[in-house]
Parts: sequence; C-alpha cells; structure tokens
Amino acid sequence: MILEQAILDIIPGKQQEFEGAFKQAQVIISSMGGYIDHQLQRCLEKDNRYLLLVRWQTIEDHTLGFRKSPEYQQWKALLHHFYDPFPEVEHFQCCGVLKQV
Repeated sequence: MILEQAILDIIPGKQQEFEGAFKQAQVIISSMGGYIDHQLQRCLEKDNRYLLLVRWQTIEDHTLGFRKSPEYQQWKALLHHFYDPFPEVEHFQCCGVLKQV
C-alpha cells in the first residue's frame, strides 16, 4: 500500500468553491484502478490549506494509471486552477513500525 500526500494551498476566498469541485473530483479518483481510499482535511491554522491523503495499491496506480488517464484531465480541469502554489505530491510506504492505540 502506498500513501500519497499533498498539501493543497488554495487561492484565498476560493475554499468553498474548491470544496464543491472536490466533491465532484473525488468520484473520479475513487473509480480508478488501485485506489483504496482518500481523505481531505482542512487546516485549522490556515483556512485555505488542505491536506489530501490517498491510499493506492501501488505507486504506479497513481503515477501511471491515474495521471496518464483521460479521467485525470477531468480531475485537473476541476481542481488545478485553485492551487497557489501548485502542490508537491509525495508518496510514502509503511516501514513496519506501528503502534496500536
């Protein structure tokens, strides 16, 4: 399992519009092969900052399967114009150190 992480800084004043567009866009990403789940969290300190976490089966499911798909063009059209600056996306893999709460 791979965890994709992106900090999304949204143009100030566009947060509600972004959240509406994301509701549409999440239907796209959740239909992709290798997709497991996702969550979008709004920052408490900076109300125009969001954290997007997406779990994929493999990194290729994201970087090739999703980003090279026609559906990605729809995702891009819905969301990319809200970002300032454009987010850096990183991928993480579990290193086996887990603590049960």
